[in-house]
Amino acid sequence: MRTLRLTFGAIMLLSGIILTLLPGSILLVVGGLVMLSYDWPRARGWLKYSQKTMTTGARKIDRFLLLRKLR
Repeated sequence: MRTLRLTFGAIMLLSGIILTLLPGSILLVVGGLVMLSYDWPRARGWLKYSQKTMTTGARKIDRFLLLRKLR
């Protein structure tokens, strides 16, 4: 089961990185990191970093759109 989880997680992560130009590919990256984080501690760090970065980016976009709407 562990081998299957690692293989599937790696495939998802790599396909998400390869498809970075398409919308929704970040879900593959995050999904792959989630799968890998069960067995690989370094993937947990990458997952936390990516979640923090996505949260910060979403807040910046929300703030930008709110300020633009209030003009």
